[in-house]
Amino acid sequence: MSEENNREPEEVPTAASSPEPDGEKKAEEVVTQPPPAEEATAPPARRVETDEEKAARRKATLEAREAAKVAAAQAAAQAAQAGTDGRVASKTAAEGEGNQEEQPVKPPSHNQPLLDRVVALLRESLSEEAVEEAYINEPNDHLPTIVLKNEYWLDAAHLFRNHVELSCNYLRNVSGVDYETHLEVVYYPLNMDNRSGYCIKVRTNRDQPSIPSVTPIWETANWNEREIYDLLGVDFPGHPDLRRIMMPDDWIGHPLRKDYVPLDPEV
Repeated sequence: MSEENNREPEEVPTAASSPEPDGEKKAEEVVTQPPPAEEATAPPARRVETDEEKAARRKATLEAREAAKVAAAQAAAQAAQAGTDGRVASKTAAEGEGNQEEQPVKPPSHNQPLLDRVVALLRESLSEEAVEEAYINEPNDHLPTIVLKNEYWLDAAHLFRNHVELSCNYLRNVSGVDYETHLEVVYYPLNMDNRSGYCIKVRTNRDQPSIPSVTPIWETANWNEREIYDLLGVDFPGHPDLRRIMMPDDWIGHPLRKDYVPLDPEV
């Protein structure tokens, strides 16, 4: 027999007999070890509310909600009031500042001293009660304007004509006005030398209107007084020829009076 036949076969290492690496052993141990059992913890038992406790909790919740609503409403009202007061105060302050800026102190009229002097002369010469009102008519070229009581007008006319400080030697116009409550005659005496002019207003009642005539003082009043008599019915005692100047002598009524009713509506 040959040597090959006499040689014994070599042993093949098996998986059981072959050495395993240390790392593989440890990994296998970790995988194969069962996880530690978790400690079982039972949940605490829930306390059941009684009916009285539930009702009290609902009541407290409702009261809290109502209190919050009331507080919110009060806060909103206070905020709105504060805002309104602030706007009003700001508007008032702004208007006050605007008025102060837009309306500065107005200087007196250049004719104010003249008016003051005439009023003083009338009160000294006639009566403290002679002048009812006195003012400067700024739109009419700052014209000194005086409202005289009817009973002092004739003496005042003499004063305007003859006083050395006034010397109104010309009466430039006379006009009549119906104010429904009374009638008024307006005179415009003028100093032709220094061009100082005045406006004098004299009032009379509607039932028996009468004002003393100044035609004897200023002849230019003649036709003006006749016209006022004709159209408004004002009597001028002392006029040298008081009669109608526009309407026929037999005309009934005075056409410029506001209570005038024509006999013939077509006229």
